Amino acid sequence: EIQLVQSGGGSVQTGDSLRLSCQGFGFTFDDYSIGWFRRAPYQTREGVACLGKIRDQPYYHPSVGARFTFSIDDARNTVYLEINNLRPEDTAEYFCAIDPDVQTAAHLCALGGDGVDDWGEGTLVSVSS
Repeated sequence: EIQLVQSGGGSVQTGDSLRLSCQGFGFTFDDYSIGWFRRAPYQTREGVACLGKIRDQPYYHPSVGARFTFSIDDARNTVYLEINNLRPEDTAEYFCAIDPDVQTAAHLCALGGDGVDDWGEGTLVSVSS
């Protein structure tokens, strides 16, 4: 059974940093494209950082600039999203997800998670000014 177990998140101040974790069980990330998605209040879900199955360069949503960093630890079967210089507009629930078919990072993020079957449980990030 595939499981994605998330940790990290919380309530922080503008300018703070956070690292979100997503550990996989029952599979290895090697066989999947991997994405971090977020859903802000009253907004549609968007892909913020993705890595393609072909292991191209990570793709980042233009709105996050260089503040987000996607990384993967194969030994721990864990992916991370480091978020620096947090802003109130980063407030959202963040999810990790995997897809066995999507090949590229940009495509996975552009899908916004549509058609993706395997998700972490989500973690809330709340940024106050």
